[in-house]
Amino acid sequence: MTALAKLVGLTSVVLMPNNVPPHRQQPEASSRQRFHMAELAVEGNPLFTVDDRELQRQTPSYTIDTLEALRAEKDRDTPLGFIIGQDSLLTLHRWHRWQDLLSVCHLLVCARPGYRSTLETPELQQWLDNHLTHTPDDLHQQSHGRIFLADTPLVTISATDIRQRRQQGLDCHDLLPPTVLNYIDEHGLYQ
Repeated sequence: MTALAKLVGLTSVVLMPNNVPPHRQQPEASSRQRFHMAELAVEGNPLFTVDDRELQRQTPSYTIDTLEALRAEKDRDTPLGFIIGQDSLLTLHRWHRWQDLLSVCHLLVCARPGYRSTLETPELQQWLDNHLTHTPDDLHQQSHGRIFLADTPLVTISATDIRQRRQQGLDCHDLLPPTVLNYIDEHGLYQ
């Protein structure tokens, strides 16, 4: 994400661990544990902060609700970007109120290894085409409404891969900071 921040000119990136997303099963690590691991991962890097608002919800956690809350906290003219992976973009039409996302923010899309670039529906492709920008400066000229496909280095790290490697007893020192690995070991996660 630091490459994306440099490319786009972001001054801050807020990480928000999700509580229990409606479209996934309960993660092995608790919400609090995932929050703490996110804090450990970005400790000492002033670009990043971690926000626990998603974890405070007692109801299903929908991205649009969180983004609307963030937008309400900011000046309406302040740009707001939501960073997603290409894998999420490909299935965005399955998200709750997906068509409302660009009414509150920009989408900053990072390429993911192994994912095709074809969107699942013509409607989603048309939506992308209508809002796509190739210029990072456009993201600073308006507060929301654009989609930027970032040309950043492909990172072959995913939470699923890390969990699988841990369960197989494989080393993850090349994927996670030592503080996060120590936390995982201390709490017996992903065994």
